[in-house]
Amino acid sequence: MRAKLGVSALVLLFLGGLWLVAAPFAVGYQPRGAAYVDATVNDLWLGGSIAGVSFVALVVYAADALRDLARRGKHADA
Repeated sequence: MRAKLGVSALVLLFLGGLWLVAAPFAVGYQPRGAAYVDATVNDLWLGGSIAGVSFVALVVYAADALRDLARRGKHADA
């Protein structure tokens, strides 16, 4: 149960980070063809950081789960 909650939180953080990256262009407060406004730069850095950290955490969790499954499989054969 705790693992599902953690993975769900990481997925939501990842999606939230992607939204922050896309928001300036989807909502339209970044004028097309203009230099990036401060809010856009902030959203890109913060959203990219959140998405990146949560993606790395998801990969680490998946690798740990696969290692645990492999370890269980080796013990079953012995």
